[in-house]
Amino acid sequence: MGVNRVRSVIVAATVAAAAGTAAAPLDLRAMWDFARPDVSEQRFRDRLATATPDEALILQTQIARTYGLRKRLDDSRALLQSLRPQLDGASAEARVRWQLEWGRTWASAVHDRETLPEADRETARTAFRAATDQARAAGLDALAVDALHMLPFTTADRAQDLVWNQEALALALASSQPDARRWEASLRNNIGITLNDLGRHAEALTMLQQALAALQQQAAPAGRQRIGHWMVANTLRRLGRIDEALAIQQRLEAENAADGTPDAYVFEELALLHRARGDTAQADAYDARAKMR
Repeated sequence: MGVNRVRSVIVAATVAAAAGTAAAPLDLRAMWDFARPDVSEQRFRDRLATATPDEALILQTQIARTYGLRKRLDDSRALLQSLRPQLDGASAEARVRWQLEWGRTWASAVHDRETLPEADRETARTAFRAATDQARAAGLDALAVDALHMLPFTTADRAQDLVWNQEALALALASSQPDARRWEASLRNNIGITLNDLGRHAEALTMLQQALAALQQQAAPAGRQRIGHWMVANTLRRLGRIDEALAIQQRLEAENAADGTPDAYVFEELALLHRARGDTAQADAYDARAKMR
């Protein structure tokens, strides 16, 4: 996430080995590695061998999602279309997941929401709204939150984006289901980004501080927490609180260096902060480091 880029916060899953001859219940979160969709695809395919018909339908929706993450949108749509005849007799979860993935083939993080054709936006909106309604009716709160959080990808209107993300957050906070509550940090992050886009930086700061607190409460990995700190510092800079922002970014620089994971986005912010302080030499040095990524 640079100055004008949105950095996504993705929960990475690790695979757990199954033992014995009986098939374990589906645990999609454990099978997903969003950074390696090809690996996830193979896990889903391996699990098909012991899946019930309904589980097989769910697994194939996730295979379609791995295609979408690799921008193989035609393959994703073809697979989902082939599953349509099975939907009438499927579980609520399978039907919701189908609608979610169908919508994602038309509008998602791999699409440019600013230039997305209106017909594609409407196709995606219809699918995400269907997923939301069906999930709510079935008490599948996490899937309803997921569907609501996808609706902003169907519009370039940041005010409407904010409405949908706030609705998703309200549902997540009201739910007693852990999988729904896990969405809090990501949704607060998304709302904070949108508020910044709307120029409402003070509100954005509060929301992003709450997102960071949620990450800390969840004991999220250090990398995710650093992103949360980056978001807070970025917003402090926008508010003109340069010294506070600089202290955070310098700490992040040191932590990343200690881990051997330098972050160009931190360098970009440090360049802006030093330039705001009138230190052109330091700003130029960090600009150069940012371009080396």
